[in-house]
Amino acid sequence: MRTLAPFLKNYKKESILAPFFKFLEVVFDLLVPVVIARIIDTGVAQDDRGFILQNFFILILMAAAGLTVSITAQFFAAKASVGFSAELRQAVYDHVQGLSYSELDTLGTDTLITRLTDDINQVQNGLNMGLRLLLRSPFIVIGSMVMAFTINVRCALIFAAAIPVLFLVVFVIMYLSIPLFRRVQGKLDSVTGLTRENLTGVRVIRAFCREKEAVQEFDISNQELTKLNEFVGKLSALLNPVTYVMINIATVILINHAGLQVNLGNMQQGEAVALYNYMAQMIIELIKLASLIITLNKSAACAGRVAAVLHVNSSMKFAAVTTGGPEGDSAVAFENVTFSYPGTGAPSLSNISFTAEKGQTIGIIGGTGSGKTTLVNLIARFYDATSGKVLLDGRDVTDYSLQDLRDRIGVVPQKAALFKGSIRDNMKWGREDASDEEIWDALSTAQAKEIVEGKPGQLDFALEQNGKNLSGGQRQRLTIARALVKKPEILILDDSASALDFATDAALRKALAGLKGQTTTFLVSQRAASIRQADQILVLDDGCLSGIGTHDSLLASCETYREIYFSQFPEERIKFESKDQTSSRQLSKEHGGLSARLSARGDKNSAADRNTAEAGKEAFS
Repeated sequence: MRTLAPFLKNYKKESILAPFFKFLEVVFDLLVPVVIARIIDTGVAQDDRGFILQNFFILILMAAAGLTVSITAQFFAAKASVGFSAELRQAVYDHVQGLSYSELDTLGTDTLITRLTDDINQVQNGLNMGLRLLLRSPFIVIGSMVMAFTINVRCALIFAAAIPVLFLVVFVIMYLSIPLFRRVQGKLDSVTGLTRENLTGVRVIRAFCREKEAVQEFDISNQELTKLNEFVGKLSALLNPVTYVMINIATVILINHAGLQVNLGNMQQGEAVALYNYMAQMIIELIKLASLIITLNKSAACAGRVAAVLHVNSSMKFAAVTTGGPEGDSAVAFENVTFSYPGTGAPSLSNISFTAEKGQTIGIIGGTGSGKTTLVNLIARFYDATSGKVLLDGRDVTDYSLQDLRDRIGVVPQKAALFKGSIRDNMKWGREDASDEEIWDALSTAQAKEIVEGKPGQLDFALEQNGKNLSGGQRQRLTIARALVKKPEILILDDSASALDFATDAALRKALAGLKGQTTTFLVSQRAASIRQADQILVLDDGCLSGIGTHDSLLASCETYREIYFSQFPEERIKFESKDQTSSRQLSKEHGGLSARLSARGDKNSAADRNTAEAGKEAFS
C-alpha cells in the first residue's frame, strides 16, 4: 500500500474527514449507554417521567446526529476511494503503455487485464471500507473499555483482558489469510486467461469439436480456484465464531461481576446495563470487523499485485531528443546484430548485417520461426538488439527520441488490428491532421478504396471492436492504408497481405512501388511472388542470414531460397533444372572444343620443336 499511497494525495482532505466523521458517530454511539443508564437509575428508579422523556429526546437527537455524520463520512470515503482508484487505474495503464515488448511478454496479457480491473476494484472497495469502518471498530472497542473504567474499575478489567486477546486472534487470521488471497488472485489470472483463450478461439474449438475438452479444462481451473477460495473463506470465517465465543465468555463474566457489585451496593442497575451495552457494542463491531478483515485482506493482496506492475521498469530507455551525427545515405543498416528473447536459449537472430538504401524495397523471406518479424521489430525498436547496431538514416536507433523514431516508421503488423469507431478515426491514427483527400489516396494505394465506397457512410462507417464487421482481407488493407496515411520514411509490412488474393496482392505491390518520395519498404512475406521484384531480398534461416540479393542471383546461389521458391512454384524447378543442364552441356561442349584446339596447337608446337631440334643437331655436326 505504501507504493499506492501517493495516489491519495489529491484526496487528503476526504481521507481525513471520512474517519473524523466516523469518530463523531462513535462518540454518539458510546454516549447512548450512559443516557440509558441515567434513564434507569434516575427516571425509572424515581418514576420521573419528565426526566425519561427529556433523555428520550436526547437519544433521538443523538441518533439523528449520528445518522448525519455517518452519511457525511460515507460521502467523503466514497469520493476518496473512487478518485483514488481512477487515478491508480490511469497510472497503471499509462505505465503498461510505456513498457517494452519484453516486459509485456513476461507479464502476460491476462494478468494485466485482471490487475487493471478486478484487483483495482478490490483495492477501491478495501479503501472505502477502511476509511469508514477500519477505525470505527477500534474506536468502539477502545472507547467501550474507557467508558467502562469511568463506571466501574473492577468490571472494566474484564474489558482490558478480553481486548488484547481479541486483537491477537484478528492479527493471526490476517497474517495467515493475506498470502492466500494473493494465491486466489493468481488463480483468477489463470481462469481469466483460459476464458479469454476459449472465447477468442471459439470458432476453432467448434470446428474441431473440442467443446467438451474446453469445458473440462475450464472446470479443472475453476475448481482449483473454488477450492482455494473455500479454504481461505473457512479460515476467514473462523474470525466470527472465535471472537463471538470469546466476547460472550467475557459477557458472562461481566454480568456475574456486575451483578455482584450491584448486590454489594457498589454499582447501580443502570450502570450494569450500560456495561452490558458496551460489551454488546463490542460484539457487533467485532462481527463487522470480521467481515471487514476479509475485504481488507483481499484488498491488501490485490494492492500488492497492482504495486508489482508499477515496480516493473521498462528495459528500453528513449532519449528526450534525437542525438547523434548527421543523417547518412542509407535508410536502414544492420551491423552484426544478434538478438535473444528473454528466457530463451538460442538467439532468434545471429550476426545479421545488411544495408537498405533509401527508396529501396527490401523483401524478407524464410521459414516459420526464422526471425523475420523479429528483424523488422528491431527497426521500429520494439526490442533492443542484444549486440550489434541497428542504424536508421545513419544514426543508431537508440539515439532517437520515441516520437521522432515512430514518426519516421509506419508498421503494419501480422495481425490486423482495428479499433471501434469510424473508418476515418482509424485512418487518423496514422496522422491526426490528415485530410479526407489524403485518406482516400492512402485507401486507393492500399487497394481499399472500393471497400470504403461500398460501406454506408463511407469514411463515417462505424467499425466494431477489432473490425469484426469486416473480412480478414478488408482489415488488412485498411491497416495498410492507416500506415500509408502517415507517409512514413520506412514502411514495414509484416506479412500483412497474407489474406489477399494474388491479383490484389500484385496490384498492392505495384501501387507501393509507385509511391512518391524516398519511402523504403520492408516486405515480410511467406510468398516468394510477393517479394520477387524487390531490390534486395533477405533470406533468413533459423535466425541467420543465409542469402541476400535479387531474385535471380539468389535462385542461382542460395539453396534456402531455391527450396522456398520451388516449393511454391514446382513447375519452375523443371525449367530451372533443364536450363541448368543445357548450360552444363554447353559449357562441356565449349570446354571440349577448347581442349581440342589446345591439343592441336600443342601438336603443331611439338612438331616445330622437333624440327628445330633436328636443325640444331645438324648445325652442331
